Amino acid sequence: MARLLSVNVGLPRDIAWQGRTVHTGIWKAPVNGPRRVRRLNIDGDGQGDTAGHGGEQRAVFVYQEDSYRYWQEHLRRSTLVHGQFGENFTVEGLADTEVCIGDRYKIGSALFEVTQPRVTCYRLGIRMEEPDMAALLVRHGRPGFYFRVIEEGDVEAGDEITQIASGPERMSIFEINALLYLPPHPRDGLERALRIPALSHGWRHSFEALLEQQRTKSTAQGNAGLGPASSPAPAWRGFRPFRVSRKIAESSSVTSLILEPADGHPVPAALPGQFVAVRLGSSDKPAMTRSYSLSSFSDAASWRISIKREAHGAASNYVADNLLGGDIVQIGAPRGSFVLRQGARPVVLLSAGIGVTPVLAMLYALTAGQSTQEVWWLHGTRNGREHAFAAEVRGLLAGLAHHHSHVCYSAPDAGDRPEVDFDTIGHLDARLLQSLNVPRDGDFYLCGPANFMSDLTRGLAALGVAPDRIHTELFGAGPSLTPGIASSPPKRAHLPAGASGPGPLVSFARSGLNVCWGPSYGSLLELAEACDVPVRWSCRTGVCHNCESGLVSGAVSYAPDPLDAPADGNVLICCSRPQGDIVIDL
Repeated sequence: MARLLSVNVGLPRDIAWQGRTVHTGIWKAPVNGPRRVRRLNIDGDGQGDTAGHGGEQRAVFVYQEDSYRYWQEHLRRSTLVHGQFGENFTVEGLADTEVCIGDRYKIGSALFEVTQPRVTCYRLGIRMEEPDMAALLVRHGRPGFYFRVIEEGDVEAGDEITQIASGPERMSIFEINALLYLPPHPRDGLERALRIPALSHGWRHSFEALLEQQRTKSTAQGNAGLGPASSPAPAWRGFRPFRVSRKIAESSSVTSLILEPADGHPVPAALPGQFVAVRLGSSDKPAMTRSYSLSSFSDAASWRISIKREAHGAASNYVADNLLGGDIVQIGAPRGSFVLRQGARPVVLLSAGIGVTPVLAMLYALTAGQSTQEVWWLHGTRNGREHAFAAEVRGLLAGLAHHHSHVCYSAPDAGDRPEVDFDTIGHLDARLLQSLNVPRDGDFYLCGPANFMSDLTRGLAALGVAPDRIHTELFGAGPSLTPGIASSPPKRAHLPAGASGPGPLVSFARSGLNVCWGPSYGSLLELAEACDVPVRWSCRTGVCHNCESGLVSGAVSYAPDPLDAPADGNVLICCSRPQGDIVIDL
C-alpha cells in the first residue's frame, strides 16, 4: 500500500550563489498535522519561479522514498532529509516506472491527477550541493512527478494513497521522461503521449514539435522539443572566402555589399530571412566577427548584406570607410529560423530602421514566387535620408497581386513628401496596426530595435494574434533567460575582469566580443556570464537545451556529455569548452 510519508512546504527565499542572488522555493521542510491542498498550492508553500514551477498542472511535486535510498547510496550521502529534493509529498511507493500520466489518486480528502515528470533546473543542484543533479535525475530515470489537484482537501503524513483511476495509454513517468530527453524519440511513443488528455501543456507542446520534426522529415537535427526553433543544418562549417564585387550606398547610413564566392564554387541559396556571420578586418588587426541578415533573394552566384553605420561601431565603420571592391571577407553559412513560412495566409512584414533587411529578403521571395497571398509592407524610419531600399521595395510590391504598404517617418525632413515618400508621421505601433485593420489571421514577421519588437509583440497579442503567428528577429544579442536570478541593470558586453586567459579565442559574434579562454571557467556559459554577454539557460548540465546556440566555427568538448545532442552546427554552452578558436552566435 502506498503511503504519504511527509508533507513538505517552504516559501521562496533569496540565497547567494556565485556572486548572484537567486530567488527560490527549493527549500522545503516537513510539517506536522493536516494541511489544506488547494488548486495551485499547499497552504504554507510557494514557488520562486512560477514560469518553471507551480501552477495548476504542477501544483504538487511528488518524490519517492525509494529514490531517496537510491541517491543516498549513489551519492554516498547519509544525511538526506524529506523535502531535500524540493518535493511537497515524500511517498512510499508510486515509483516512476509504475505511475502513469493521467492516473488519479485519493490522499486524505483530496483528489489528484498525474500530469508530467519533474523538469529539473540548476536550483536542485544548489540545494543538493551537486551541480550535475539535473542531469543525474534524467540519466538515472528518477525525476519524480507532478500532481494536478482535482478536488481540494486536507492531507497529512501517514495517509494512505489509493489509486482510483488509470490514465489512458498507460505511459509511465519513466517512459514519458525518456521520450522527451533521450533519443531516439520514437514516433509511436509521441503519438501515444499526445493521446493522453491529462498531459500538461508544456510537455504536449514539446512532443508536438518532435512529432512535426519527424512528420516533415526535416533536415534539421537536434531535439525540436527542447531546442530553439529548428532550421536546416548549416551548409558548411566555419568560414569561406567571399569577394566584395560591389559596394552600394543605400542611404546616408546604410551600405550594401554584393558578395561572390572567391573559390568559384556555387553556394546554396539561403532561406529568406536568414543571416550570416561575417569576419572582417585587416591582417594586422584582430578580426571582427558580426552577424548580418541577407537582404535580397539569394542565389548560387552572389549574396547581399546591408550594414548600418553605427556611431561607435568598429565593424560598420570599417565597412563604410575601409572595405573596398575586390576585398576578401570571410562568410559563415546562412543560419537562423526567422524564415518565411510556406502557406496561403496573409503575410505582414513589419520593420524599423535596419531591421528591414531580413523582411526585404522575404519580400523578394514572395515576388519571385509570384505569390497570390495578401502581403502587407509596414516600415518605420526617421526620414527620407535614412530610408534605405524605398524605390526597391515599391518595385517589388508592384509585382504582387495583393499588396498593401504603409511607411512611417518619425522625424521627416522638409523635403520629404507625405503620401509619396511616407504615409504618416510617428512610429509604427500597435495602434497604427489596428487603424490599418491588418489581418489578424496572418503570419507576422518583425525585425527592428528591442523596444520596437517588444512593443509590437505585446500589441499584436492584444489584437488577438496567436503567439505562433508572430515571428521575430532581434539584431544584436538576444534576450537573456536566467530563471530565479534577481534582475539587475543590463550591462554592455565587455572583456572579463583580470588578465587575459592563455587559451583559444572565443568570439561572440552578436556581441562583437573576442575573449581568450582561461582555466578558471568551467564552461562557455561561465565565460559568457563573466563578459555580461546575454545568455539563456536553466539546467546548466546539458539537459534542457535552453542554452543551445549557433556554433559558427571551431569545435568543443563536453563535460558532462549532453543527454541529447544539439542540432548540427549548434552548441550547448552550459557544459562545453573550446578545443580551439571558436565563433558562437551570441
